[in-house]
Amino acid sequence: MGPDAIDNLNAAEALLGAFMDLGLRRLVLCPGSRSAPLALAALRRESQGLKLFTAIDERSAAFFGVGLARANGQPVAVVTTSGTAVAELLPAAVEADRSALPLLFLTADRPERLKNCGANQSVNQEAFLQPACRALLQGPLNGLHLATGERLQDLADLAWRQCLGVPAGPVHLNLAFEEPLHANATSPAPKKPINRVANLDVELPRLASPLGLDPNQAGLIVVGPWRRGSGAAFVGALRKLVERTAWPVLADSASGLRGLPLPLISGYDLLLEKPAQVPLPTQLLRLGPLPASRRLQQWLQGFKEIPQLVITEQEPRRQDPLASDAPQDWGGLARWVEALPAGSASEAALLLQRQWLEAEERLQRHLDQRLQLKGPCTEPALARWCNRLLPPEWPVMLANSSAVRDWESYGARLESQRTVVSFRGASGIDGTLSLAAGIAEQWGQLVLVCGDLALLHDSNGWLWRQQLSGRLLVILIDNRGGGIFEQLLMPRENLDFDRLFAMPQAIDPLALAAAHGVPGRNCNSLEELPAALAWMLAEEQANQPMLLLRMATERAADAQLRKQLRRSGWEVGLGDS
Repeated sequence: MGPDAIDNLNAAEALLGAFMDLGLRRLVLCPGSRSAPLALAALRRESQGLKLFTAIDERSAAFFGVGLARANGQPVAVVTTSGTAVAELLPAAVEADRSALPLLFLTADRPERLKNCGANQSVNQEAFLQPACRALLQGPLNGLHLATGERLQDLADLAWRQCLGVPAGPVHLNLAFEEPLHANATSPAPKKPINRVANLDVELPRLASPLGLDPNQAGLIVVGPWRRGSGAAFVGALRKLVERTAWPVLADSASGLRGLPLPLISGYDLLLEKPAQVPLPTQLLRLGPLPASRRLQQWLQGFKEIPQLVITEQEPRRQDPLASDAPQDWGGLARWVEALPAGSASEAALLLQRQWLEAEERLQRHLDQRLQLKGPCTEPALARWCNRLLPPEWPVMLANSSAVRDWESYGARLESQRTVVSFRGASGIDGTLSLAAGIAEQWGQLVLVCGDLALLHDSNGWLWRQQLSGRLLVILIDNRGGGIFEQLLMPRENLDFDRLFAMPQAIDPLALAAAHGVPGRNCNSLEELPAALAWMLAEEQANQPMLLLRMATERAADAQLRKQLRRSGWEVGLGDS
């Protein structure tokens, strides 16, 4: 005898209730029939503190969930129906995996009797996300209604522990539902589950013994993009480390450090144009993943004979693409710094810091002269001036490809700290607009800087305007195609470059945004940039959840400008040192 529809609803609601007891507060729902019990359960749980979002596009929904998870580090549930809807979750699952962000994928499925017999919409969806997920969990294969309350609690506990484990990441719960599926949403609710808190205690590794580096010798610190766990404790430990050692800090633009009172070097990518002239450390500390700069990675590749240490924030997976065989301590910087012996910085360390800071100062003055606020829009100038003109309380998300690299190389020095986000886990352009919308929803405001192909690739992300309670300001750098490919060294003879690589699209981005109800305008020169940004930030725009500012650039000319800046920047920064 099969279930009643109310049995499916009660089981789904008991499962969501168990997750809410553990701390789940956000759920993104996609449409579908097989997932109806989960949809009705989410609706009933709204009155008990569950924030419900809806999306017609599973890929966009999943990336919105990744953005929400990035904004506060807490798990987000994404619910889909069966079939290819589950396959649409894979790009976001990959990003959540590589970025160590907690996501719960709850996918409805056919019962076992309909598998492998030619039944409609029955696929091996339980295998779709498995390579990117911390765990694949399933309810009873003949229907979730068969699960006892204890089993539903255990399922939620296990998923929660895996999702917030070390490292955090996505978990896939594949849930079979037998028909009938569509209960009355006003039916009596099941009894409240018994509170149970999943044990999330983590046994940290022993400290590298000895510490691996000598705080009394000259060293260099390289900090990559933010990863989960790099919060206030991390920043405090870094400041304490620098006070003790005087080691200069090469900080990625998305590290969250630029603007802090530290000996920060932001122009390292330009200074490393001629790496033989760069002041050398005698030891190296790498924090988290490596920055995006390929020149930095190539330079570090040569550090085979000096002591190195990699420290991550509860990320035990290897973070050493340099193959340096450096020991890795995943217990976090704060713990490592606490173990340092007392002392003061050496003369050699102070000299190394001074050399780096003097080169940085000369370089930044040169960039101020070369990238003035006048003339046509160029991507290096936009990176420098948007960073300078936007209020520091507005966080920025950088899309992958040119934007993240230009902010790393040309972004202006800041007087105060700004939160800068990039998703370098898989470095894709998938879901860019939806990711930004998720962060804006959680933080209340965000500026997204992206290129035309990245924005078009996720144009369904404009649909979040209808639900967004925060504000998302989109700065579009429109270089008519993939500008990052313009910087590749490849022969161009008899090559249809635009067709094979740049792929410009005959789409008016302002018209596309307007079709979704998003106001936009053009910025035609750098002189117009302050007024254009003021338009986006104006009080009268406060009721607009999304705005678009388009800036047209010339990718070929910008590629040449970058080459000139690399040559002249190195000469000014280190040529006479």
